[in-house]
Amino acid sequence: MLRNTELLHAPVVYALDFSTWKRSVVRQCFPHARVVFIDDAATVPSGGMLAVWGMKPFGNELSKDVSVLRLEDGFLRSVGLGADLIRPMSWVIDGSGIYYDATRPSDLEHLLSGTSFDAALLQRASRLRQRIVAEGLTKYNTGRCGWQRPAGAQQVILVPGQVESDASLAYGAPGIRSNIGLLQAVRQAHPKAHLVYKPHPDVLAGLRARGAGEQEALRWCDEVVTDAAMGDLLRAVDEVHVLTSLAGFEALLRGKPVTCYGQPFYSGWGLTSDVVPNPRRSRRLSLDALVAGALIEHPVYLSRTKSSLITPEQALDELVAWRARAGRTAPWWRKLFRVVLRQVVGVR
Repeated sequence: MLRNTELLHAPVVYALDFSTWKRSVVRQCFPHARVVFIDDAATVPSGGMLAVWGMKPFGNELSKDVSVLRLEDGFLRSVGLGADLIRPMSWVIDGSGIYYDATRPSDLEHLLSGTSFDAALLQRASRLRQRIVAEGLTKYNTGRCGWQRPAGAQQVILVPGQVESDASLAYGAPGIRSNIGLLQAVRQAHPKAHLVYKPHPDVLAGLRARGAGEQEALRWCDEVVTDAAMGDLLRAVDEVHVLTSLAGFEALLRGKPVTCYGQPFYSGWGLTSDVVPNPRRSRRLSLDALVAGALIEHPVYLSRTKSSLITPEQALDELVAWRARAGRTAPWWRKLFRVVLRQVVGVR
């Protein structure tokens, strides 16, 4: 496993098929490297370093001694959606796999299973976690405030929806892989609970396709919430049940019980109830150890105000300021831009 310090100091990085809007982000991720953008992995020389997005395939013509880095959004991403082409503030760089692929170990899994987190780092993680919760920060930081817990409800469970074509379900959910299947399972396990279903924000924006049968969600839940901020929902509910959604990690930060029907990166460490346990993960972690690995040691944070890498704490400062300027709802021009995106890119 290559650590971030080694990855970020690579002399040359060959970046395969990155769209134009992501290229400046790739350069910012590798401040000491010459980044060469290519459209054919076979052009990477022996001993080179290839960067690809997520689980993108790159063929069989790669030299065996080429190192492959998989890049993906981090867990405190932006104010707005990646599907809206909004520039991220956090990416992860993985030389083993990628965090949502539970079929094999990733750098993050190696980090969580094998690192001895010292007291200073754990204290730093605790402070970071407390500030995230106090500020109500989440991955995308969208939605309006004001969701009210139903009066008299004894048990309120949040069920976050996902994009069903997403790789995190294909590689991280060995059992149930649909939003309706998840709702049905939660309803069967908790017949008297008040179930709140929140569709994925990319689906609500019309940028990704709705899941099979998702229009019938109210057959299995009590309420479908579309415009509430995730931070507000997490504060008000009693439990969160997920396939692999990052909302489960965000719920853990807030001390909420989380049940996983898939195998997200934060499951298997003794902090979640796991319907399908991952046999590779046996270590018991504290919440602050999980935060230290997932939010401090593993990601890189990208400043919006200068072309440099920053600390997680500096990233929180920038996110809070960004959210204050942007407000909680998409402006009219963003909605118009989505219409153009749907025409150009399509809905997947």
